[in-house]
Amino acid sequence: MKPPLPETDRLKSILDAVVEEVRDAAPRLHAQAVDEAQAAGQPAPRKGDFDRFGIAVFTRDGDLVSAGNAGMLFPIQSISKVFALEVALEALGESLWQRLGREPSGDPFNSIIDLERCKGIPRNPFINAGALVICDVLVGLGGASGPNDHVVDFVRRQIGGERLAIDGEVEASDREGGHLNRSLMSMAKHHGNLHHEVEAVMDAYVRQCAIAMDCRGLAKAGRFLMHDDPRDSREPGIAASRRARRVLAVMMLCGLYDGAGDFAYRVGLPAKSGVGGGILAIAPHRASVAVWSPALDPTGNSHLGVLGLESLARRTDWSVFGAARD
Repeated sequence: MKPPLPETDRLKSILDAVVEEVRDAAPRLHAQAVDEAQAAGQPAPRKGDFDRFGIAVFTRDGDLVSAGNAGMLFPIQSISKVFALEVALEALGESLWQRLGREPSGDPFNSIIDLERCKGIPRNPFINAGALVICDVLVGLGGASGPNDHVVDFVRRQIGGERLAIDGEVEASDREGGHLNRSLMSMAKHHGNLHHEVEAVMDAYVRQCAIAMDCRGLAKAGRFLMHDDPRDSREPGIAASRRARRVLAVMMLCGLYDGAGDFAYRVGLPAKSGVGGGILAIAPHRASVAVWSPALDPTGNSHLGVLGLESLARRTDWSVFGAARD
């Protein structure tokens, strides 16, 4: 039995409690992160990065509820890969999977060794090699969006046509420092799995990663993944629901890098993170949830974001593994 969707006032109280819990835990997590960084010979994380946390929930009924630093903009980075996958799947259907897999990689998200081992076929669409192959697909699509703005336009539609910010510094930095991504594309091209020029694909990739949103906008942008209206018998609605289930499956398995298994155990929701500190999580048929906090754990996921989603799942009993019993 699915837990009921909390009323707006109750949901607001839950989010406020989540924020309080996360902020109480922040000093401990910062101290732990400092110890881990020192042991690894890495720079200590900034305490200020543990002082900011935002959360927003967009419900199936169209209510938007938020708490904490939910209004702060951040680049969505790899969360954009979820939207890119949806656009590519809608355009190509199941034939898309001829060019990439759906399995966790077990290797770093930017591994070129794994791509060589698999003869140019990325393990999944959320590691960098897979995302670049997806962008190669998008560059080849027609329409008014042009080669670089398919994801931008898709996200804009999800948030009701609102103006969408692009972080120019992130876009320029990712383009200038994208040597490994260019190597991944060259390896894929060597094996016949990249059809357009490397720089054209790079332009599309850095453009989507530089989309800047706050938690409220990101929660709204993810709503297409929570809707599965049984009253919608139209073919487009049925097809969209089927795509959503497939995207959610990949998010569950591959959405949080090498932290996906721990996240599934602690939170139990499909999600995708980005190095900008954001995480988009979906409670199917119930809500789209976005959290943000800039401090990252060793697997590249937001320290406080994961903790906040764990707290939310515990308080609402949202999980794809079923509701708990008393």
